[in-house]
Amino acid sequence: MNLTTKSFVDGLCNNITSDKANLAKQRFNSDLNHYSNEVDMKLKAWRENLIDIFAKSISDDLEQTYAHLTSWGNDGVNLLVELNLPLDLGIEEVRYYRNTIGEIIKNEAIHHEISIADFYHILSNFDSIVDRAVHLLSLSYSKSYLSRIQAAEITAIELSVPVIQVTQEMGIIPLVGDIDTRRSLELMEKALSSVSKLGLSHIFIDLSGVPIIDTMVANHLFRVVDALKLVGVETILSGIRPEIAQTMVQLGLFKHNIITYSSLHKAIKAIQAI
Repeated sequence: MNLTTKSFVDGLCNNITSDKANLAKQRFNSDLNHYSNEVDMKLKAWRENLIDIFAKSISDDLEQTYAHLTSWGNDGVNLLVELNLPLDLGIEEVRYYRNTIGEIIKNEAIHHEISIADFYHILSNFDSIVDRAVHLLSLSYSKSYLSRIQAAEITAIELSVPVIQVTQEMGIIPLVGDIDTRRSLELMEKALSSVSKLGLSHIFIDLSGVPIIDTMVANHLFRVVDALKLVGVETILSGIRPEIAQTMVQLGLFKHNIITYSSLHKAIKAIQAI
C-alpha cells in the first residue's frame, strides 16, 4: 500500500469513527428499525462500538480487529439476551452497517481515485471483519441460549420431583410425565435427601401421572425403593393403573416385595390404619 492509499485509509477511518454517532442514529431513523425508543437507546453504544470496529478494520491489523470483535460479540449477545431480541435482528444490525460503511468506502475510493487493486484489498479486509462479526455473534448467542436452556432444564427436573410432607412421618412424591435416566437420578437423590432431612418413615411414590412403565422405568423405581429401604424408609407405590399392572407383570418386573395401591388416597388411608 503506497503512501497515498495509506493516507486515504487513515482519513477514511477517522471520518467514519468521528461520525459514528450520526451513523448509529441512521439505523434508528431507518425503515428497518424494529425497536422501541427505550430498546434503541440501549443499543446505541453497541452500534457505535460496531461502527468503530468496522472503521478501524480498514486500517488496523486484522488479528487486532478480531480481538476487538470477540469482546464486542460477547457484550452484544448479553445485551440482546437481556432485551429479549432474537439473533436475526442482531445480524440485521451487522448487515445494515456493512451496507452503510461499504457504501462510504466505495464513494470515497471513487472520489480519491483509489486503484482497483487497493480498493479490492480494503474491501476484502472489511468483508472479512463483517463475516467474523456475524460468526461471533451467532456463536456467542447460541452458547448463551444453550446455557440458559440447560439451567432451565435443571430447574425443571428439580421441580418435577417434589417431596411433600403430609404428616410428621409420611411424605409423597407425585410423579408426572415420562421418567428418563436423568430424572430417575434426581428422584433417587431427592428421595434420599428429603427423607433424611424431614425424618420420614414412609414415602409414597405416586405414579398416577406417569404414562408409561417399561423395563427401564421399573428398574429405576426398584432401585429407589431398595435405597430407601436401606435407610429404614418404607416405600409405597400408588397410582398403579390396571394397564400399568398388566405391563409390569408381563415384563416379569413385579418380583419385588413392594406395597402398591391403585390410588394415593387409598394408600395413605391404609398405611394410617396400620
